[in-house]
Amino acid sequence: MAEIKDPENTIILTLKDGPVVIELLNDVAPLHTARMKELARGGHYDNVAFHRVIEGFMAQTGDVENGNMEKNYNPGRSGTGGSDLPDLKAEFSKLPHARGTIGAARSSNPNSANSQFFINFKDNDFLNGQYTVYGRVISGMEHVDKIARGEPPANPDRMISVKVAADV
Repeated sequence: MAEIKDPENTIILTLKDGPVVIELLNDVAPLHTARMKELARGGHYDNVAFHRVIEGFMAQTGDVENGNMEKNYNPGRSGTGGSDLPDLKAEFSKLPHARGTIGAARSSNPNSANSQFFINFKDNDFLNGQYTVYGRVISGMEHVDKIARGEPPANPDRMISVKVAADV
């Protein structure tokens, strides 16, 4: 695993193939990083499916309303929900959507991000300035690359656990 410099702004996401360490960019997108930490600390991301995984593009997850593989997984609805918290105001920056960056998923409304996020498999510059970048994978990208593909995948992978490093 990577060296963790700021445990309060680092997420450890456990996948079937191993841990993924995510550095949150609190200085760039404080609302989004705070939301991810709040949902992680509440256990809301645990067991949530990757409901939209497109080869050569990205892996999307975080539908805490419809995506829990043990409680409420609904493949027909997964990807349509969020959390019971209010939507977030966009925090666009000049950071590119590079391989391994974390972006806030949203509807056509720029201020509709809530709990869903995606991890870019490659540089996706066409997303720059349109979606909030609020983290980046610093180790474990090889595990992200193994997530089952599909919209939704026939047998979706899930986030087994999502923890703030300061709490581990």
